[in-house]
Amino acid sequence: MQRPVTRLLLVNPRPPESFWTFRWTLDNVLVRERATNPPLGLATLAALCPPHWEVTIVDESVQPLPDAPDVDIVGVCGMAVQHTRQRELLEHYRAGGYFTVAGGSYASLCGEQFATLADCVVVGEAELTWPRFCADYDRGAPERSYTEEGDISLADAPVPRFDLLAMDRYATATLQFSRGCPFRCDFCDIIVMFGRRPRTKSPEQIIRELDALRATGVRSAFFIDDNLIGDKRKAKALLRTLVEYQEARGYPLEFGTEASLDLAGDEELLTLFRRAGFTWLFLGIETPDVESLRSAQKQQNTRMDLLAAVRKVHSYGISVYSGFIVGFDADDETIFERQYRFILDAGIQVAMVGLLTALPRTPLHARLAAAGRLRDDVMPGDNTRLATNVIPERMTYDAMVEGYKGLYKRLVTDRSIAERILAKTRWLRQPSPTGGESLGRRLGFVARLLRRGILPGGPRRWYWFARTLLRPPRLWPVVVTDWILGLSIRDFVVRTFDEDPDAARQSGAPV
Repeated sequence: MQRPVTRLLLVNPRPPESFWTFRWTLDNVLVRERATNPPLGLATLAALCPPHWEVTIVDESVQPLPDAPDVDIVGVCGMAVQHTRQRELLEHYRAGGYFTVAGGSYASLCGEQFATLADCVVVGEAELTWPRFCADYDRGAPERSYTEEGDISLADAPVPRFDLLAMDRYATATLQFSRGCPFRCDFCDIIVMFGRRPRTKSPEQIIRELDALRATGVRSAFFIDDNLIGDKRKAKALLRTLVEYQEARGYPLEFGTEASLDLAGDEELLTLFRRAGFTWLFLGIETPDVESLRSAQKQQNTRMDLLAAVRKVHSYGISVYSGFIVGFDADDETIFERQYRFILDAGIQVAMVGLLTALPRTPLHARLAAAGRLRDDVMPGDNTRLATNVIPERMTYDAMVEGYKGLYKRLVTDRSIAERILAKTRWLRQPSPTGGESLGRRLGFVARLLRRGILPGGPRRWYWFARTLLRPPRLWPVVVTDWILGLSIRDFVVRTFDEDPDAARQSGAPV
């Protein structure tokens, strides 16, 4: 007897604009793409569904959301920054008579907030709990919540259903090799959700995922691991496999990922990253202040010269992107100048500076709550807003916010964009040998950058752009990419940090 079909709609709520949306780049340079990365979690969830389930994925960032879909279940995921929209969607579909399921990282941290919003809440990793929910739903007895409390092995993780995503609408595809991180940074929720013992897929699993991605036309992929080198031995085994894969196919892909800064001390690791086709690495530097690093339990960054470590990575032809934080207990009002100078000297164009934020269930949150130093009028999530739930210790809250705002405005001037490019390219070797985008697409990027980004900036921007082109022509692709990224971040800062749009236009800011 044939089983009845269960129809499932999985929704990724539209996030508010943030540092990471790169709206100016999407609207003015890439054009075809409408978001940076696809919802990998939903594609993985879809792969865990029974064969007789019909699954549709809608990402609000790139597709219109159906008001009354012909489905039985609506599942809505979300990170903290998406919680407002996630709540709206759950309330809407539940009121429409649909069986609703809430999940994602915020539901995993704060599952109690969803008890009245959804018919079912999935907390934690879903590889074991989601098939249980599917079976329970099919027999008419789904539970109110499913919680995964143990460590999930990734050895049997299925290939995500990339075919259900509109991959041509994203700038970079996503895949995952590992979960967990061995370090204990007190502000980070990764070890809360995934633990300190990194778990990995096999290199063979990753190859199957890359083949599936390439079948959709993908040329660029982001390993979304929070620390791809959490287990260095396994990371090196993966990278060796990627080198073989790329060399055998003429380097069809370019990669990026997140990793800890201690990779700078491992030349074998750096060589493998370069040979595997990694063009950028996001490294959690946080601050050049050693006292702050120690107080945040980020001891791994106190064992090296941070500036020398960044330059070491650049010397392998790999661009460094990084996260920085202001508002640590050791920070006073001098931190803004010190952060500014370090970011310029290091040549880091994508410098995501954020206000220290205490996420639920982290050691930082517990410590500050006990000390009465948490604001309850600011929801944690996007730390690049002009607000945080943390009350600083060595400066006033207003001084911290104004100093943060001023730091970002200094970082997005034409001169600062150019000086970082010049600082990086003093150390940068020729980038990794990747195919990536076609020559025609790259020339289109250059033409749109010149027409929509450089020329409107006037003589000052023309001057600084010309200065950056004095580097060897082999580095011009890096120069172009960094100008695109720098102007995109400038656009975000100008539009969200209360600057007068008319004054911004007169100064040549992309708005």
